[in-house]
Amino acid sequence: MKIEAQGKAAPALFDLPCACQSLRRATRVVTRIYDQELAKAGIEITQFGLLTALGLMREANQKTLSAGFAMDSTTLTRTLGLLLKQGWVRVRRGKDRRERLFSLTGAGKRQLAEAQPYWEDAEQKLRRKLGDAGWNSMKEAVSRVTEAAAQA
Repeated sequence: MKIEAQGKAAPALFDLPCACQSLRRATRVVTRIYDQELAKAGIEITQFGLLTALGLMREANQKTLSAGFAMDSTTLTRTLGLLLKQGWVRVRRGKDRRERLFSLTGAGKRQLAEAQPYWEDAEQKLRRKLGDAGWNSMKEAVSRVTEAAAQA
């Protein structure tokens, strides 16, 4: 497919017939909404997600986090490194000396509590734009796409 554009590109021009590009484009726009809100608490959505997961799980190894977030090891290591540097997460060795177990610190729990209302604001902002039916449809579609792609 050859695409040519002159002057300013219309948004429809970038609505390509490619599932991956469409999803990446949507993800960038949605991420921007969450990051703008969460910046008020000095955190980004990726960090918030990891803090939330660790808060719910109490403790997790890198393999579990990587699989749960469908995140490559390099990105996860970098993000966990930032959380460790901030003092929001601690790490200890597991029974197998190669295993590293991550958990929230008191500061991490406070950071998560501070960021929670901003995350809720981002959720509501997007939900208002989509409406309840659109919101539910989006959540179902994302789950189906994620599951199908994981099995491809």
